[in-house]
Amino acid sequence: MNPTTSQPKIKTGTPPMLIAARIARISVGIVFIFSGLIKLNDPVGTQIKFEEYFEVFAQDLPFMHNFFMALVPFTLIMSVLFCAAEVILGVALLASYKPKVTVWLLFFLIVFFTFLTFYSAYFDRVTDCGCFGDAIKLKPWTSFSKDIILTVLILFIIGHRNRLRSRNTGWLVGLTIVLTLALGIYAVQFLPPIDMLPYAVGKNIPTGMKPSEPLRYKYVMEKNGKTSEFEQYPTDQSYKFKEMVLVNQNAKPKITDYRIWNDEGDFTQQTFEGNKLFIIVKNTKEIDAGSLPAIRSLVEGLKGSIVSPYILTSTSDDEIKAFRKEFQLETVPYYKADATVLKTIMRSNPGTWLLSNGVVLGKWHYNSTPNAAEVKKIVSDRVAGVAKE
Repeated sequence: MNPTTSQPKIKTGTPPMLIAARIARISVGIVFIFSGLIKLNDPVGTQIKFEEYFEVFAQDLPFMHNFFMALVPFTLIMSVLFCAAEVILGVALLASYKPKVTVWLLFFLIVFFTFLTFYSAYFDRVTDCGCFGDAIKLKPWTSFSKDIILTVLILFIIGHRNRLRSRNTGWLVGLTIVLTLALGIYAVQFLPPIDMLPYAVGKNIPTGMKPSEPLRYKYVMEKNGKTSEFEQYPTDQSYKFKEMVLVNQNAKPKITDYRIWNDEGDFTQQTFEGNKLFIIVKNTKEIDAGSLPAIRSLVEGLKGSIVSPYILTSTSDDEIKAFRKEFQLETVPYYKADATVLKTIMRSNPGTWLLSNGVVLGKWHYNSTPNAAEVKKIVSDRVAGVAKE
């Protein structure tokens, strides 16, 4: 008889920890690509957030005031590069392109973002970090929690980085670099391809200023050390009021700070009457003067039409009067608006914004200022469409 020898069992399948590392890699890659693309769609919005952070740091750290303020002029470039980096590194991670280098770059990037969101949450500064642009609004602590989860996932990937195989996908990463930078530059030069702001084309401004349904609140009260919630304010005076909480948060007005005025009074309601073309001048010092001839030609072409041009600005009276005189726009009335509102309405300086009875019909960067015939046609088509309804 031949002695029977036992054969060792061969392990099959993928180790659970490797599967977990792959899931983490895919999850992190998708989140970074999604976040980066949303912000690349509107890099000026991210620029505004960077400016807010640097101004806050300059106030909170006075010994570094000059350093942070010196960074402000470069915030638009930083915005495009940081947003593009999110997409590029996300694609590189999914494509396993130089994974060891990629995962460490992602780690440094998420540490930077985590610091910003922690600062926002803990010190109650810059209450909207803009992590997902204007598509998804997150509260500061929610943003910070999201970044902590991503940090943990990236650290987990780093712990298993030796198991990640590098693949010959440099062409894909190179293509991503070209496309992301092209998207960012296009959005800066011609407004966001997808406008997610409440003043976008098609939006009804008066409707946006109203709640979508009646707002409902609950009252948090305390009695004998016990907390209770009520839909109606209790008549029992032994209860001590703690707070009033809005139940249907999604019903809140999308627009809460739109107000237009001049020295004679409020002009907000009048902006919703008839057809109005607003020339947005956020400030006169940083304006693109080369764009003014096209805007002046547009104003001239609208004379005698049903579209009335106005200037909306947040600058002082003296500055806007000098601006109107310099660029031969003295016949165009001007009104004031909050600087933040103007930044939200228009991502370029100057820009044109067309309203018809409160409905946004057009929105143009100064690089694509329409001519009078285009504006008249848009308005006439709108009027004809409303007449048929």
